[in-house]
Amino acid sequence: MSEHRRKPPQPQGGGRAAARRAAQQPQGRRSAQARDVSTGSPTDPYGEGRPYGGRAEARRAAQRRGRRRAADGAAGAGGHGGGRRGGGGAAYEGGRGRGGGRPGKKRLIDYPRYGKYGWRRWVPSWKLVTGLFLGFMASLMGAATVAYAMVEVPKPDEAATAQNNVYYWADDKQMAATGGEVNRQIIGIENIPDDMQNAVISAENKTFREDPGIDPMGIARALFNMARGGETQGGSTITQQYVKNNRLNNQAQTLDRKFKELFISIKVGNEVDKPGIMAGYLNTSYFGRGAYGIQAAARTYYGKDAKDLTTSECAFLASLLKGSTYYDPAGSPEIDPKATAKANTERAVKRWSWILGEMEKDRHISAAQKNEALTKFPMPKPPTKQAKLGGQIGYLVDLAKAYVINNTDITAEDLSKGGYEIHTTFDRSKVFALEKAVKKVYDEHIDPEKRPETDTHVQFGGASVDPQTGAIVAIYGGTDATKHFTNNADQTGAQVGSTFKPFVLAAAMTEGVRNPRKGPDQGAADRRIIDPDTAIYNGKNKLKIKNYDGTVWHDENGKEWLQVNDDDASYKNINLREAMIHSANSPFVQLGMDVGIPQVREAAVKAGLRESSLAKGNVPSFSIGISDPSAIRMAGAYATFAANGEQREPFSVKEVKQKGSTVYKHEDTAKRAFSTAVSSNLTDVLVDVVEKGTGKKARIPGRPVAGKTGTTDGNKSAWFVGYTPQLSTAIDMYRLDDDANNKNRKFEEMFGTGGRDKIHGSSFPSEIWNSYMSVALDGQPVKEFPEPESLDAEPIWGGGAESPKPTPSVTESESPSASPSTSPSGSPEPSKDPKPGNSCGPLDWDCNPDTGGQTGGGDSTGTDSGGTDSGGGGDDSGGTTEGTTSPTPVTGGNGNGNGNGNGGGGWFGGVDG
Repeated sequence: MSEHRRKPPQPQGGGRAAARRAAQQPQGRRSAQARDVSTGSPTDPYGEGRPYGGRAEARRAAQRRGRRRAADGAAGAGGHGGGRRGGGGAAYEGGRGRGGGRPGKKRLIDYPRYGKYGWRRWVPSWKLVTGLFLGFMASLMGAATVAYAMVEVPKPDEAATAQNNVYYWADDKQMAATGGEVNRQIIGIENIPDDMQNAVISAENKTFREDPGIDPMGIARALFNMARGGETQGGSTITQQYVKNNRLNNQAQTLDRKFKELFISIKVGNEVDKPGIMAGYLNTSYFGRGAYGIQAAARTYYGKDAKDLTTSECAFLASLLKGSTYYDPAGSPEIDPKATAKANTERAVKRWSWILGEMEKDRHISAAQKNEALTKFPMPKPPTKQAKLGGQIGYLVDLAKAYVINNTDITAEDLSKGGYEIHTTFDRSKVFALEKAVKKVYDEHIDPEKRPETDTHVQFGGASVDPQTGAIVAIYGGTDATKHFTNNADQTGAQVGSTFKPFVLAAAMTEGVRNPRKGPDQGAADRRIIDPDTAIYNGKNKLKIKNYDGTVWHDENGKEWLQVNDDDASYKNINLREAMIHSANSPFVQLGMDVGIPQVREAAVKAGLRESSLAKGNVPSFSIGISDPSAIRMAGAYATFAANGEQREPFSVKEVKQKGSTVYKHEDTAKRAFSTAVSSNLTDVLVDVVEKGTGKKARIPGRPVAGKTGTTDGNKSAWFVGYTPQLSTAIDMYRLDDDANNKNRKFEEMFGTGGRDKIHGSSFPSEIWNSYMSVALDGQPVKEFPEPESLDAEPIWGGGAESPKPTPSVTESESPSASPSTSPSGSPEPSKDPKPGNSCGPLDWDCNPDTGGQTGGGDSTGTDSGGTDSGGGGDDSGGTTEGTTSPTPVTGGNGNGNGNGNGGGGWFGGVDG
């Protein structure tokens, strides 16, 4: 056998040491020894007996040891070779690799770890972790150094230069230019009181005078939140706020802007002293009401220079830096309904007192100074508007501004800097037509000097919406935006009364009434859809309201609810169409309980009302309008019915541009709120309200009009909301002192207002609606409402109404009457307060067994809702009615003329929920 194929000798004794010595000897010597060992005596004292199995077994054992060493990852190849060429212990040592040593430990990064098994091989050592961390920090510091060297500090005031915002009418003609010429005046630090500086430091950045311009922990927290998509968070120092306000154009909370702000803040902190940073911050911060800087704020809120501010006033102005929308006591409900004057005042007082306390803790003021300041809150002056924003223009600008803030990424601060073109939806001719209609009624009927007890603080509000787009084409916010600060077209707190009833009817036609024999959680199969013509309800005055299952409803005090109708009018069983025509309360209150107040609330929201404006709690009166949505929202919700069930959000801005580029554009997004069957039937009912019922003053000759009147309990507000296929308009009226300093603001009764005994929705609001809509629709084509579709509903009797009993057959008279009646029969109308024991059936609405005719239902005044205007004589709403079988006439109301049997027409006047 050739030398290079001869296998190494197997050791006979000495174990691993002998094997190692044999492996280290020259090849020739090892061969000789191998020969000697192989021929020696088995009993040689220096050797050991050959293991059982001989060379093959030794070779296999060496191979197993070699494989274990290979699995270690240190020198698998050497171990394999040693296992094949060596024997016994020599093969094991060979597993460590040729040339000796442990090559695994010579790696720069010992990972996976040498000499470890299982999961331990994959756990990095502390040396590796430390090394990687130090390397990462070194890289980060290097990158930060490069970034710091490369960033440039922008010049001051470039981003803070004010420009005008230009507002445009719907026809793109200029309406107003405002916003940029705010009262800004840069003043030196010597003119900023120490108390103002210290108030800001105590409230926002206690370490301002010592910190390097940044708060690393605050920045890290903000970056972490933004990186994971969370809400941006504070932690910015006064220096960072100054950089954001004065040096950066981009106000978006992005990672890029945060990094830029960080390095610029560090540079500014190194290059600008602390007094300069404080002056820059207070000269560029936004304090609300269009005031940029502390001097503008002092003039705006207190009418004085900044240097003359008191400690208490400084603490209040510092509180505004947290957000003037929520801390200005004047309120900003047009931006957020939660930012009312009352809520803002409470927030401002709380933060003002807290800041004074922090100033004492930080030893900026003494305890005596704090206590003196806390004796009285420094209430600022009411807001004022520029003369060019007088009349309706100021309300329009405020509404458009609020829309931009709430629906785009543009903030109030951005708008105050100016430079935006805001194209609104307002139609100039319609705005002035609405203002003229309100002014006409006010001038002709409201006289505070003649009737100071009833005609003071009378307010009107209105809004008009295009049903096909949702565009707000006109509003009436009040007499003058520079004198009357509340926008009456927005939410004022005035309850809507019976104008809410269409939502109850819509819910009943959509969801149906519940089965009294089923539980409260009922599916569609357990409800019955109603049809306004076949659903009969009890119209009794002081009707005892019940739950859907027939049990009597009780309030939290255990009292029952007895629902009254307007003017205590009482009706027999009446279908829901007639109940809507005459605005009977009892049927709709019970209907709401049968459907479910949550379902009624849902229908109102689907139509377009904000849930926040709806009364809380599932009380019976919810169905007759104890909620207080705005005129804009009511017009928008009725516009959903005008669009045959398609709902669109009312909007006032169609496009916003900046430097010629479009930054916002409105997109039409209609959604199906109600089926066409529900909407067409509801519209058909509301058409009858205008043609036959309480809304007759809103009729426009030659045009179909649908609408509903509303008067609230206590006569504290009155509404009319109506629509044509092209336009939906809401008008409201109430008495309320809107002085922002009046802490006891409350709605006052309108009995006697305008010389009327009582104000109904059918009076002044209907007159204004008719006057405005006649002009607004002039020249437009006449469009018809869709025909009502089938609802596939079964007759329903609710509220205690009984289904009619079968009429027995009548035996034909043997001889006809010799003298047939010559008086025509009256139109079918419900009777009022029928006497017990009458023989009329539950559906015989035109029956009055005691008189043979009908009782008029006109208003007692005989002028507004009864008498000559909407009631008049026996034909409309009162007068003396003459029965067809009884020779004794029955008096109904104070109307004039002889009813000749038609006095029941008096039902159509004066009865308004």
